[in-house]
Amino acid sequence: MKKFNGFFGEFGGAFIPENLKNEMNKLEKAYNELKINPVFQEQLKYIRKTYQGRPTPITFAKNLSKKTGGAQIYLKREDLNHTGAHKLNHAIGEALLAKYMGKKKLIAETGAGQHGVAMATAAAYLGLECEIHMGQTDIEKQQPNVLRIKLLGAKIIPVTHGQQSLKEAVDSAFEAYLNDLDNSLYCIGSVLGPHPFPLMVRDYQSIIGLEAKEQIIEMTGHLPDKIIACVGGGSNAMGIFSAFINDKSVELIGVEPLGKGKKLGEHAASINFGTTGIMQGFKSFVIQDENKNPAPVYSIASGLDYPSVGPEHAYLHQTGRAKYELINDKEALDAFYTFSKTEGIIPALESAHAVAHAMKIAPTLPKEKIILINLSGRGDKDLDFIAKEFGV
Repeated sequence: MKKFNGFFGEFGGAFIPENLKNEMNKLEKAYNELKINPVFQEQLKYIRKTYQGRPTPITFAKNLSKKTGGAQIYLKREDLNHTGAHKLNHAIGEALLAKYMGKKKLIAETGAGQHGVAMATAAAYLGLECEIHMGQTDIEKQQPNVLRIKLLGAKIIPVTHGQQSLKEAVDSAFEAYLNDLDNSLYCIGSVLGPHPFPLMVRDYQSIIGLEAKEQIIEMTGHLPDKIIACVGGGSNAMGIFSAFINDKSVELIGVEPLGKGKKLGEHAASINFGTTGIMQGFKSFVIQDENKNPAPVYSIASGLDYPSVGPEHAYLHQTGRAKYELINDKEALDAFYTFSKTEGIIPALESAHAVAHAMKIAPTLPKEKIILINLSGRGDKDLDFIAKEFGV
């Protein structure tokens, strides 16, 4: 069997400075050893069951299914994961890995704040220091999560250069990591970055798909016809897609943020509008300006406003195994309000993009068809922003 070399087709790799290559090799070695270490795996399983609240359930969205007509809509409830989103799945894994490597400090970036909360939570649980880099724009939009991060004992580093959003937060966190390689571990928040991060995060998030596959068959007797998940960097989507990639009858649909429109700077749809490039140590689709630099991006959902996408998503798109659709801000907001009032579940704005696409296609499908949405997070973090900007 061919050894995985960090690439998914032409995408991925590790385009990094020499002083970081040695550290990435150490990280890959430790990860490969621990993923087959029964003690580590049992500890991870125990934490997931007794602390995270896994497995998360699947809910039949009976009211939304009736309202939209057509296909039956089901929800994989990652919003019920401890901290309110899928992010803790890899945060616990990365923090436990850091502990086994003898690291004392976790460094991470965050956009919507969910990864920051998850890392601060994992650090508190495992007795590690934690430093979260967050763009000033996102700090202002995501005050509830900023408060949670601080309450959990982590230090927030405001990022005030560039667009002051997720890309700049990643840059800042990487710089801090380079200055403290011996003591710290950078815990990236999606299936991004240089190898082995895309592989590691995908593997830790694959628990979503493994659970969902067993649960949906138990509930319906069938595999879903379509799986829908929002895609920024792409961790929640890869988490659920991973268990179904070999099931060709299941259509995999990632939903990118169209934002305000198709012009550069109005959206963050890397697969639909990006071109092949290298950014932050990996090769993928990148939204680029005329000088081939990462261009400004935008989404109403802070967790989606990133100018690239995980390399495995780029590969799934290139090979045709997954489709990547577009939902704009208005459609996401409409889904946010409708879903909340119809199902009694307030979704994260990121997740609302996936809900919006399901609402769009469900009426076009026969009633026996099954749509499974990965509801990646809950909307508590967005309420202040929503109330201020749009009302409730």
